[in-house]
Amino acid sequence: MTDFQWPWEYTFPPFFTLQPHEETRLQQLKVWTDLFLKYLRHTNRFTLSIGDQTSPLFHNESLKRRLSPELILAILAELERTGHANPLDKRRQEWQVYWHTLEEYGNMVYDWVQETGQTNSICTLYEIASGENTAQQDFHGVDEAVLLSALRLLEEKGRCELIEMDGSHGVKFF
Repeated sequence: MTDFQWPWEYTFPPFFTLQPHEETRLQQLKVWTDLFLKYLRHTNRFTLSIGDQTSPLFHNESLKRRLSPELILAILAELERTGHANPLDKRRQEWQVYWHTLEEYGNMVYDWVQETGQTNSICTLYEIASGENTAQQDFHGVDEAVLLSALRLLEEKGRCELIEMDGSHGVKFF
């Protein structure tokens, strides 16, 4: 894995403090949300814990600056608003974060199913997320919990049916 390329803002101390001026704060949140998505994709992570104070995403050691829990929550709330995150607990301390929205993931998977002629066939979540046939797809490597959420959206639209057997999931596409 190559080193992550931090944006210039990451070396700017005020970037780590929630800005009071609305226009500046909105721009700050935009840069932070983009940074969260790029960093999590680079590290192949789909979950975040607000209490993880060791992550370089929350802490720039060279500046000795750290994101406050308030700013982290503001960033995650913005990601939630755009469909890129959901809290995993009621206290909103653990989050699932998506590089693409769940709808985008669902559409990518469904397009792949259509292109590869797998309509009316059953696939496991593992085949979709990690199988050889999906290696070139943008959704390859997606966390199975994220994939399951995306497939639930497709199921609501009548494009597939989720099947659960012995604690694992499969999906039949229509």
